[in-house]
Formats: sequence, structure tokens, C-alpha cells
Amino acid sequence: MRFWRRPVKLWPESLFGRTAATLGLAFVLFQTAALALVAFTVLIPMAQRSADDLAALIVLSAQTWAELPPETRPAFERELAEHHHLRISEIDNPADVPADRFLNSRNIESALSKRTGQHIYLEAGENGWVWADLQMGGHYIHIGFEKNRYNIHSPLAAVGLVSLGALLIWLTAMITVRRITRMLAQLGAAAGQVGQGQMPQPLAEKGATELVTLARAFNQMANEVQALLANRTTLLAGISHDLRTPIARMRLAIAMLPADANPALVEQIERDLEQMNELIGGFLDMARGLQSEVKQHADLCAVIHQIAADASRGGRNVICNVRGTYECDIALHALQRIVVNLIENALRYAPDSVVEVTCVPQKQGALIQVLDRGPGIPDEQLEAVFRPFYRLETSRNLATGGSGLGLAISRQLAQANGWQLALSAREGGGLVASLQI
Repeated sequence: MRFWRRPVKLWPESLFGRTAATLGLAFVLFQTAALALVAFTVLIPMAQRSADDLAALIVLSAQTWAELPPETRPAFERELAEHHHLRISEIDNPADVPADRFLNSRNIESALSKRTGQHIYLEAGENGWVWADLQMGGHYIHIGFEKNRYNIHSPLAAVGLVSLGALLIWLTAMITVRRITRMLAQLGAAAGQVGQGQMPQPLAEKGATELVTLARAFNQMANEVQALLANRTTLLAGISHDLRTPIARMRLAIAMLPADANPALVEQIERDLEQMNELIGGFLDMARGLQSEVKQHADLCAVIHQIAADASRGGRNVICNVRGTYECDIALHALQRIVVNLIENALRYAPDSVVEVTCVPQKQGALIQVLDRGPGIPDEQLEAVFRPFYRLETSRNLATGGSGLGLAISRQLAQANGWQLALSAREGGGLVASLQI
């Protein structure tokens, strides 16, 4: 068994996530560029200048000490220690204890080496002192300074201040973007409800002028759509009632025809009336397709099994491949109507093949499929057949039965409940109708 891992997406998909990532990346780049600019234009030149000044003071002090009479050198050493925090003395041989590296040590060594023409390396001392050994006037001079006085510390306060400012700006931008994206998310959810024939809660008309205008326009549109759907249902119901009344009178007239009436003509008229009645019923089903239905708790697998069992009565080739259970709250009548339409459609256009019905529970929902071995549908027309009265030039046309409304009604019922209904070619020939709950 092979297990597939979902690929890790480095870039977010949501508008808020992408905006946050973009702003965060921009702030990081800005922070890096700002710190680099400060380092190369301020910190490094300051460190080099400080190291050069210290090296000049050390060399000058060593030269002065070497030129002074021995009896005056102690006074000079005290002067250096008190006013310049330098210690100087004479040694027999240079020491070889390298000092721990600090931020400005290489600059000081370079400056000393340049001024003396010698290879000067700083040496470690006690209590945070650093020493340098110079050969001056025939003497080995041991001169030291406190590391903390000449070490360039990282500008943590400045970096922290800039970082805090950038973070506050980023958080402020995120709050602003979040307010906008929340409005867009609410708008998208409400638009989905309108598409399913439901009336969403009115969007809050507050905030920026543009958002208020957008919310007000959407609320008005939702009300108009609901009014349009209600008017459509009322209109079709009225037309249905007005048409069925003369149909009933025509059937009554046919029943009162003389016994010597042409039987073939009477039968043809009855078939035409029945077809008209089916068309009217299809119109009403389309009108009701976007109306909401109260959900019922049921075992989805048991429901599909029962639908398939009912469809197989009368010797029709319908088999059910449903296992397990899946308890859920579902619009039961809409589900039954869709699955029955799909099975009837498969039986009509694939009468000599076995129609298979499957139901596979998933982590979130279930996948219901109706499979046949009929002539199938060309790929370029798999979506077109969901349009009302759309008929193919192949065997799926009016001559083989149907009003051309079955798939259109099924798609509307699926959309009204947030389901996905699609058709696809079956491997080896035939058609697969898939309903994703």
C-alpha cells in the first residue's frame, strides 16, 4: 500500500495569508537592508576610526616612554593609567597568549601593525585587560588597555527599536488587512448562500465608505434575487395550474369520445397529454430546486441502498455496492430525487448494461456514483447537458425519452444543498455520474 503525502505549500492560499506573508517578507528585507546600511556606513567606519585612534595613542605612548629618562618613566606610567587608562611596562620577551576575539580586535591589530611596521597580535590579560607587545627604541614594551573601553558593542538598542517599529507597523497592517479580508470572507459565504437559494444574514453596513457601499449593494442584490426566485416559483406554479386545467378537460373529452373513434389517434393524443403533464412537473421541480429543505438525520449508506433496491424492481439491472454506515444530517428528499434521476437516466440510455450505484464515506462527506456502460457523452458536452432542454445529437435525445430537465433539476438541487454533481467518462466505455456530499 502506498501512502501519499500532500505537498507542503510554502505560499498561503488565502488573501490574508498572502498579504501577511508579502508584508512580512518586505519588512524582513527592509530590516536587513537598513541594518546592512547602518553597519557599512556607520558602525564599521566608527570601529576602524576608534581602532586607529587607539593605535596612535599606544604607539605615541610607547615612543614617549622609550625616550624618557628611566627616573621619569614611573610618573609617565601613572599619568597614562589615570588619564588614558593605559598600562605600560618593559618586558624581556614578548608573551604568546592570544586574546579572545572581540568585535574590534582585528581592527586594532591591523592599525597597530600598520603604524609600527611589526606584526602585532593582542594578548589576553587579567580582569578584562588586553595587551600588545611592541619593540620600540631597543625595548620590548608591554602596553595594555581595558577591552570594554574600546570594544564596539552591537547596537542592540537601535536594532531592537527598529525591529519593534517594524513589528508594530506589520501588526497594524495585518489588523487593517484582516478587517478587509473578513468582510470579503463574509461576502463570499453570503454569496454562496444566495447561490443555494437561501437568504443570508444581511452584511453589516459599517466601516470604510467603500465597504459600506459594497455591503449595501450586496444586501440589496440578495433581496432582489430572493424576490426573483419567489416570483419565478409563483409564476411557474400559476402556469402549471392554468395548463393542467385544460389538460384535464382534454382527457375528459377523450374519455367521452365515441366508441368508433380511431384508437391510434386517441392513444397518440393521450401520450401527448402525458408528455405535457411531465413537462409541467419538470417546470415545477426546477422552480422548487432552489428552495431550502429541512435536513433529516439518516444513514446515508442505508438510504442509497434502499434507492438502488427500489430501482432494481421489475427486473432492471441495478446493483448496489455500498458498505458501512455514514450517519449525517442531510436534505433527504433532494438526495433521493438526484440519485433517482441519475439511475433513471442511466437505465434509459444504457438499457442493456448493468447500472452500478456506489457510496463511499469520506472524512468529510461521502461520494455517491452511478455508473453505466452506455454510449457515454463527448467530453466537450459533459457540462452542456446540465442546461435545461439541452439534448445531444446521439442517442441521448427526445426520441429516447425524457424532457431534457432531469440533469438540470439534479444540478440545481445539488447546488442548493452545497453538493457537487459532475459527469465523466467511464474507463472502458460508459458514463460516471458523481455526487460529492
